[in-house]
Amino acid sequence: MVFFVLLPRFLMAAVMFWLLDFLCIRKRVFFRMKEQEDDAVDPPLCISDSNRLFTVESLKAVWHGHKLDFLKAAHLGQGAPNTEVVQLEDQRRGVVEQNADIADTVVVYIEEAHPSDGWVSTDAPYQIPKHRCLEDRLSAAQLMRLEVPGCLVVVDSMENSSNAAYGAYFDRLYILQEGKIVYQGGRGPEGYRITELRDWLEKYR
Repeated sequence: MVFFVLLPRFLMAAVMFWLLDFLCIRKRVFFRMKEQEDDAVDPPLCISDSNRLFTVESLKAVWHGHKLDFLKAAHLGQGAPNTEVVQLEDQRRGVVEQNADIADTVVVYIEEAHPSDGWVSTDAPYQIPKHRCLEDRLSAAQLMRLEVPGCLVVVDSMENSSNAAYGAYFDRLYILQEGKIVYQGGRGPEGYRITELRDWLEKYR
């Protein structure tokens, strides 16, 4: 049943990827997206001309992401799954400065969306292969710590329990309050809206 539910979404994404491999279409689409961007806080969605989207590895990743999203246990307004994570060594608990007075911030580093031995992206700041063991994931997460100063960084288990429970692949934002999900962002990259999260926190104040 899951297959037939996800198939239309997957085929739509596959067609979109195929079309975006035509540079004239890609440039027009991203030009229009830039025109609609009204806040510099959200990371821009950018793909270099050299990056091919319609590949076997990209379609595998898209299917994987759709499946995780459909089967996730985390839903807005319901209890937040308490999944297993591993904390990096020599790291004190931190918070994002802007909301330090009302929120603790945790980054859960999950499996690589664009591993160097999978769906490769030349836009990726680091070339990281698929994690074969927990040590690989912990090592790669050290780079993540440099990207998010002030945040506690933990890594998902090798069973990918957090990724599966929260449908986090490729990336996703959540706000939890007293064990309940009060904000659930869309699937990244297109649904990754820091502005939405910021607006929620401002209203909470």
